[in-house]
Amino acid sequence: MTSPQTLLKAWNLRARKALGQNFLKDGRMAQRIVDQARLTPQDTVLEIGSGLGVMTIAAARKAHKVFAYEKDRNLVPLLRAELMVHGLDHVQIEEQDILTASLEILAAKEARPLVVLGNLPYNISSQIVVKLIQERRHVDRAVLMFQKELADRLCAGPGTRTYGRLSVRLQHCADLTPLLQVSATHFHPQPKVDSAVLGIVFKSHIDHPVQDEILFSRVVQAAFGQRRKNLRNALSGGLLPLTSAAAERVLSASEIDPRRRAETLSVDAFVTLTNRIGVLLNSSPDPPDRS
Repeated sequence: MTSPQTLLKAWNLRARKALGQNFLKDGRMAQRIVDQARLTPQDTVLEIGSGLGVMTIAAARKAHKVFAYEKDRNLVPLLRAELMVHGLDHVQIEEQDILTASLEILAAKEARPLVVLGNLPYNISSQIVVKLIQERRHVDRAVLMFQKELADRLCAGPGTRTYGRLSVRLQHCADLTPLLQVSATHFHPQPKVDSAVLGIVFKSHIDHPVQDEILFSRVVQAAFGQRRKNLRNALSGGLLPLTSAAAERVLSASEIDPRRRAETLSVDAFVTLTNRIGVLLNSSPDPPDRS
């Protein structure tokens, strides 16, 4: 492959730090990442942040169709030229921020769930994860590269320092598999941290479902928003309409010691707690008194 430095110089472009651009400069690594998705000629790929096209080209050689989302319009002519050189005419470039795209509309148009790929910009990786959780019914699986610290957080389990809101929300609805470690030396410009590739397969059936996903998000956010506080105080701290006494009652009903902290609870425990809080709130004619 032509190096990112050479391509950018030829087109009088440079990586934009504000967009979190760090381009893969190793075609073999890009191929290894795409191979992890196990693409077939029936798959429709949504690629997040196509950049200079190294992963786009690898995916297009295997998939039925690729929707390449690239927010930086300055890169689009370069990307089109690279695809033309490789004779790939089944890639549709979308000059759009992925956070504003509708995965539902795209999947419906293709009459199949999507396979999501991407070397994610560090600055919006968490927002992309939340979007995929919210629109997961239209996604079959994903292979995504994250800053290693975030990848570790997503995979972390209870009782660890890195276990948090995204860990709980993603693990509730998906199975995660660490796939590859990618050194910072594989990128241009070279970032200060290494990256990691995760495989994410969204569950078609959740054994212990949450009844209200919006409430689930709020409960997890409240619990981890004040990590140093015990759960009774965190849940009654303002984000939820619960008094300290109501929080203690619902925790006890969920067989959770109110003195525990958020990072000690399993994903299933958060689901149980959310469903209990939902019953409490729905059974009250008015939200519990916050005074």
